[in-house]
Amino acid sequence: MAQSLERLTRRTETMQSIRGIVRTMKTMSAINAAPYEQAARAIDLWRDMVLDGLHGFLHLNGPLVQDSPADNRAILVVMGSDHGLCGNYNEVVAIEARRHIVPGTTLRIICVGAQMEDALRGEGMVPEVTLLPPANVDGLNRLAGELVTRLESMRSDDRVTLIYTQRAAHGRQMPVALGLLPLDADMLAELAARPWTSRSLPQFHLPAPVMLAALVRNLLFATVHRAAAEALMTENAARLARMQQAEQSVDEQLEDLQSETRSVRQSEITTELLDVIVGFEALKARERRRNGGRGAGRGASKECSETETG
Repeated sequence: MAQSLERLTRRTETMQSIRGIVRTMKTMSAINAAPYEQAARAIDLWRDMVLDGLHGFLHLNGPLVQDSPADNRAILVVMGSDHGLCGNYNEVVAIEARRHIVPGTTLRIICVGAQMEDALRGEGMVPEVTLLPPANVDGLNRLAGELVTRLESMRSDDRVTLIYTQRAAHGRQMPVALGLLPLDADMLAELAARPWTSRSLPQFHLPAPVMLAALVRNLLFATVHRAAAEALMTENAARLARMQQAEQSVDEQLEDLQSETRSVRQSEITTELLDVIVGFEALKARERRRNGGRGAGRGASKECSETETG
């Protein structure tokens, strides 16, 4: 009984330690998500400015004509997690990436996150390179710049698709595939058709090809930066949800352990009380036997004395 109580006490202490770790992870996930959300809003403003510049360029130079991408070459940029404790976050993104595999197409994959690489390999896809995700908000600039630079060195006329996770309704997450290159034809057509409302005409001092290349590069940078911030927000949201579930499970197990511990203690106390009562009754019985023996001895001596006197 004592060993069971000791084992229950150790299990309770272990579960309390796990609960402390879970609560810490839960707090960190909630805190880490806020800066990435602020970064996403900030880069949205920057992207709007780049689109305004592209609008002015199209207003001066007319609509763009893009080359058709090659049908047999494609590049996938897949953004995932470098850490665990976020459920099937990476596996869902890997399944979405697998949907973009076209038979007969030469596919090159840029992966973000070691856990994402494992998930892609589990789906039969081998990344060409795996990059580290940002450890904080400042790392978003590093990741976006590195991705844009790699795409510039890798791409000729390949179609480039960005796959990441974004927030959905009711606090859920969903994987999305966003075409990076070539630029969205509908977006370019809408910008070209949009009237220029300012009284001042746009002016550029750089040659048109250089200016267009700078605008496209900044647009790609803002898009990748925004996607990375969104992916990290959803990763922390997924981890927060898992930690809430884990905390609830730990609390339920703690409640069961505490109930079992109380039951074992009560049984132990009852056993000890019974031992005391049994011992007390045994002492009383022995005392009665002693007293009974002494009484019988005194009676026999009295009879002997009376006989001798007679």
